[in-house]
Amino acid sequence: MKVDKVILASPRGFCAGVEKAINALAWMVRIFPPPVYCYHEIVHNQLVVATFTRVGVIFVQDVTDVPVGAPVMLSAHGSPPEVIAEARRQGGTVIDAVCPLVTKVHHEIRTRAKKGYRIVYIGHRGHEEAVGAVAEAPASVDFVETIADVEALAIDERPVALLAQTTLAVPEWSNLADRTKERLGEVWMPGRSDLCYATTNRQAAVIEIAPRLDALVVIGSENSSNTRALVRVASSHGVPRVLRVNSDEELPDDLTGTVGITAGASAAEDIVVRVVERLDPRDGVETVRAVEEDEFFPAPPELRELLNGLACAGALLLDKEAPVDVGLHDDARGALAELSVEPAWVPSL
Repeated sequence: MKVDKVILASPRGFCAGVEKAINALAWMVRIFPPPVYCYHEIVHNQLVVATFTRVGVIFVQDVTDVPVGAPVMLSAHGSPPEVIAEARRQGGTVIDAVCPLVTKVHHEIRTRAKKGYRIVYIGHRGHEEAVGAVAEAPASVDFVETIADVEALAIDERPVALLAQTTLAVPEWSNLADRTKERLGEVWMPGRSDLCYATTNRQAAVIEIAPRLDALVVIGSENSSNTRALVRVASSHGVPRVLRVNSDEELPDDLTGTVGITAGASAAEDIVVRVVERLDPRDGVETVRAVEEDEFFPAPPELRELLNGLACAGALLLDKEAPVDVGLHDDARGALAELSVEPAWVPSL
């Protein structure tokens, strides 16, 4: 296939929360012999999940399916409090890879509920992030997904807090938030938006390139909320043809003209490279950067404690000075690449 030109939207692909989660699970695979368990998909990406499955990670939908004493990771989307408690009760190593931006929303829900607020939470029903967030104070939360849900909200005397799933499309959030405020009047909202920086940045990049495109390829899995949001944003900004694919193998053969490429926050850059190669643009590749992105989230504290403990034990056995801190991957792409070879079940200390 030869298109005229490829325009890469930037930023795209892995966000800091995904990097944190993938790196953490890669370290668990190195530390423990298989199987390692993970509550829900570590991130919503079929290829990432398949990579971990091949090296002995078992993904479960119910934490009680994890054998007593087995190591378990909790996914980046955030878990209900009762799930975290049950995982820890079973006695194995528990690493919580929740994204800090999701943790922020959990904290907001708990805090506002304790203060007597009625919480209107805008999200997608059934999404793991929404389920985990609402579970913080279910009796205080009204769940909203559509305008019809907003219209059905009862009016009462409680103060109202307006919170959201982090991966919503910006127009989706704005429309529902505006109508909620029209119906319920004054609402409390956090000083910093609940919408994830990566979600809004990737959408901004798509909007930037949309007027120049004959088609846009969005790389990411169907169950990825932020990936679906990119598709909706592109369509609403006039891109004539928008395709969501998991990999280059799903590209149709009839793409022509100028084709844009973006990737959801849980899609790897390797797939972007392969899509560009498949499109084989005659006039080359241009990158359009809408915003600089340099966020970094440190590894879960439980993982740092575990690795530092192993490092100290190894140093004692080898009669060496223990390191102050063990370095962790900053690059999830590198972590995944290591899993493509036979994993070592002992970390390099």
